[in-house]
Amino acid sequence: MKGTPLKLKQKLSPKAAAAKALRDKKSAMTEWGKYKKRTAQKKRCPDGQDFDHATGGCISSSTNRANNSRSGAVRKKYNY
Repeated sequence: MKGTPLKLKQKLSPKAAAAKALRDKKSAMTEWGKYKKRTAQKKRCPDGQDFDHATGGCISSSTNRANNSRSGAVRKKYNY
């Protein structure tokens, strides 16, 4: 998106980007979102790793983000 300091993967119109930002902020400020942020910061994972709440440990960021984008059916199928 032109004129924004953030590098966005999705090419959204300014109106859609603003709506998405509001949805994302609302989601992050739920009790579960605050808990996830608090526990992830407490764990202090090394660079390039994220805290995986499913396993309770640090795993590579790419693996964690790939796992979290899967549906429950796919997780069960591949045992993660």
